Amino acid sequence: MLFRLAFAIVSVAALLVHPRDAVSQDLLRYVDLNSPEMSTSEMTRAEVDELLKAAPQGHQRSADLEGKRLSHLDLSGLDFSGSNLRLAKLNRTNLKGARFDRAILNQAWLIDADLTEASLVKASLLSTQMQRAKLGGADLSGARITGDLSGASLIGAKLAGADLSADMRNQSMGLMRGVLKSADLRNADLSGANLSRANLEFAKLQNANLANCNLNHADLAGADLSNANLAGADLTETDLASTLLPSAAALAEARNLDKASNLNLARRPP
Repeated sequence: MLFRLAFAIVSVAALLVHPRDAVSQDLLRYVDLNSPEMSTSEMTRAEVDELLKAAPQGHQRSADLEGKRLSHLDLSGLDFSGSNLRLAKLNRTNLKGARFDRAILNQAWLIDADLTEASLVKASLLSTQMQRAKLGGADLSGARITGDLSGASLIGAKLAGADLSADMRNQSMGLMRGVLKSADLRNADLSGANLSRANLEFAKLQNANLANCNLNHADLAGADLSNANLAGADLTETDLASTLLPSAAALAEARNLDKASNLNLARRPP
C-alpha cells in the first residue's frame, strides 16, 4: 500500500513536469525494488524483439516501450536505437551489447542493469535511475545525462562530449545533474564532457581522460584522480576537498586550478 502511494506520487510528478522530466533523483527510499512493479516483466524477449523489428527502420526508428516492465529479462544484443523507453523498468536486466543510440530513457529504472559494452550514443538519460549499473566499455558519447549512476561501474567507458551538467531550469525540483558518486570511471574517456556541477564524490578516476572537460562547480570531493589527464580541463570552483590529485605536470595543464574550491584540502600524489 505504501509503495503504491509513493509510486502514484512519483508518477503524478512526472506528468506535471513532462517533457522536461525534472523529477527528484532521490527516489529509492520510497520504492520497493522487490515489488512486482519493479522486478517483473510484462513481455518476453521474443515479444520485445518483435516490437523492435516492427518499428520503422533507419535514423527515425522509434519503437514505443514507454512505461513497460522489462526487469530481469535477457535483452542482450537487441537494438533499441531511437526507441522511447521513458519510465520503463529495466532493473537487473541483461542488456549487454544492446544499442540505445538516440533512445529516450528519461525517468527509466535500470538499477543493477548490465549494460556492458552497450551503445548509448546521444541517448537521453534525464532523471534515469542507474545505481550500480554495469557500463564497462559502454559508449555514452554525446549523451545527455542527469541521471543517478551512483556506484555504477564505467571502467573504460566512453563519455566523450557527454553532457552531465546541472539543468539550471529545474531548480524548483532540486538540482538535476549527473550523479556519479562512488562510480568507477577508471580508464574512462570523458574528453570534452560537460561536468559542470556534476556530483563525482569519491569517484574512481584513475587514468581517466578528462581533457577539455568543463568541471566548473563540479563536486570531486574524495575522488581519486591518479594519473588522470586534465589537459585543458576547467577547474573553476571545482570542489577538491580530500581529492587525490594527479601529478604536478598534469595539474599544470588544467585551467583555473587557482580558482578551485578547497585546493588546500586536496591530497597530493606521493
